[in-house]
Amino acid sequence: MAIRKVARLGNPILRQMAEAVPVESIPGRSVQSLIDDLIETMREYDGAGLAAPQVHEPVKIVVYEVADNPRYPDAGPVPLTVLINPIVEATTEQVEEDWEGCLSLPDLRGRVPRFTAVSVRAYGRDGAPLTLRADDFHARVIQHECDHLDGIVYPDRMTSAASLTFVQEYLRYHAENR
Repeated sequence: MAIRKVARLGNPILRQMAEAVPVESIPGRSVQSLIDDLIETMREYDGAGLAAPQVHEPVKIVVYEVADNPRYPDAGPVPLTVLINPIVEATTEQVEEDWEGCLSLPDLRGRVPRFTAVSVRAYGRDGAPLTLRADDFHARVIQHECDHLDGIVYPDRMTSAASLTFVQEYLRYHAENR
């Protein structure tokens, strides 16, 4: 396992469409090693999730987990999950705007509208088909990370750049107003 360098906004890898992972290669050493590196890198930087393009790998793999994360102290626990070739669909028309950050845009936060409930079809780490439903913050994390697979970063989803702020200012002026 290794902590990988995280691509920052401006790196062309973040604007590319990721490629599907051949299902037969999921059990292979290279895919499993990448998954281990994604998990280790996400945890090292206190991320709620991480997509393979963020570590310079243009493939459709996402990992996420929230457990006592200092960047998201109000978020409920979300179990460690690996999604390979995910397909995300909204299961409601309800949208909520809330604060997001991203390891590829360090030190920034902005308000992003997201569906409050989604369903996901993907393959799990073991290569077996996986279907899940997620609500609220869990759904937000999934949408945020899966956007990276389509070359989308959260400022692209913001309805206004007026809320874009440095984390220090977010903590000073906005965190208590969540």
